Amino acid sequence: YLNSRNTLSALLSQRVIPIINENDTVATEEIRLGDNDNLSALVANLIEADLLVMLTDQPGLFTADPRSDPSAELIQDIDGPSIMQSVWDAVGGAAGKLGTGGMLTKLQAADLARRSGTMVVIAAGDEENVLTRLVAGEKLGTRFSALATPLEGRKRYILAGGNRLTGVLEVDAGATRALRKGSSLLPVGVKRVTGAFECGDTVKVVDSSGKEIALGLVNYSAADLARIAGKQSKEIEAILGADYDDEVIHRNNLVLL
Repeated sequence: YLNSRNTLSALLSQRVIPIINENDTVATEEIRLGDNDNLSALVANLIEADLLVMLTDQPGLFTADPRSDPSAELIQDIDGPSIMQSVWDAVGGAAGKLGTGGMLTKLQAADLARRSGTMVVIAAGDEENVLTRLVAGEKLGTRFSALATPLEGRKRYILAGGNRLTGVLEVDAGATRALRKGSSLLPVGVKRVTGAFECGDTVKVVDSSGKEIALGLVNYSAADLARIAGKQSKEIEAILGADYDDEVIHRNNLVLL
């Protein structure tokens, strides 16, 4: 998560547009998502995108299949917390079923992205200047309103990781106060490292009494962190041979409990 997020953020900061395609870049025999629609929703969450546009051969989402039902009507807006079952039925499947393309996977992806704080539009790819018009706010296709802010979406990701975390960081009183004031966790404040984890994993942060105070995405593995615990950030490179981050957990990747 962190490596992908940092890579994409660095590219975007240099005005480079990343092109991500399941078939070429992330799919293996053991790991695959099934379609680029759901991949796009995950990437939108990763970079906290304001808008996800999915282009298709239809003007948008309809109340029925317009190719076989002449009475089908275009659905312009979906705002509610849940998508009606009739809409899922119209695209040919139930919510949660893994698809391999078509309107079903677009609806699955739209539902995922909007719950992470991203507005979604499904529109026709052959519409003239469709992307610039959508970014300008023109009403085209089917628009799904975001159900949360991007920050809430990131917090949900981190909190979900709390169900499978394997690492615990015990921090001193100074770090505890700093975290509660909104600061990042620095290595100097870490007293003890337990468990097995890698860079990007979710870890639990506890105070000296063992009370849970936060969950966060850690920037160092357990082995590396054990070596720099209690040290100043400027000492990291000399100890590890490389300085990945000044922070053990950046405040943007941390949720206070």
